[in-house]
Amino acid sequence: MTINLAPVLDPVCTLRVDLGPIREMGQGRGGVRRIVPIIGGSAEGPLLNGRLLDIGADWQTVFSDGLAELDTRYAMQTDDGAVIEIRNYGFRHGPAEVIQAIARGEDVDPKSYYMRTHARLETGDERYSWVNRTLFVGSGSRQANAVVISLFAIR
Repeated sequence: MTINLAPVLDPVCTLRVDLGPIREMGQGRGGVRRIVPIIGGSAEGPLLNGRLLDIGADWQTVFSDGLAELDTRYAMQTDDGAVIEIRNYGFRHGPAEVIQAIARGEDVDPKSYYMRTHARLETGDERYSWVNRTLFVGSGSRQANAVVISLFAIR
């Protein structure tokens, strides 16, 4: 007997994560390390709306094959005042010429490379306690000074 247990993805919001200048750390144990400050942004969607706070960063490792490991931690404040922590981990990779264009700040079709994340959200605000027990996935794109992530709840 086959049981269909495939998860359903419910749209939560689109995150526009505004970025500060990249701070290069140099070669680490596994690859080139860098810190990308998160300086603000927005969340807009059917389940979450608000602004990203000027706190947090993406602690990236870029491996010799071009794979960027994304490891972010930041926070949002909802339109009604709740503060929600966002921890987002993922990968970005693609053809060398596409990744080079992204590095130059050019607009690149997000379908031409892979940028996917999984996220955990946490808050102490009872109105949003559902985020504490929900897993999220995201599909993203890199722009010159921002990242845009479509965030989905896994049901």
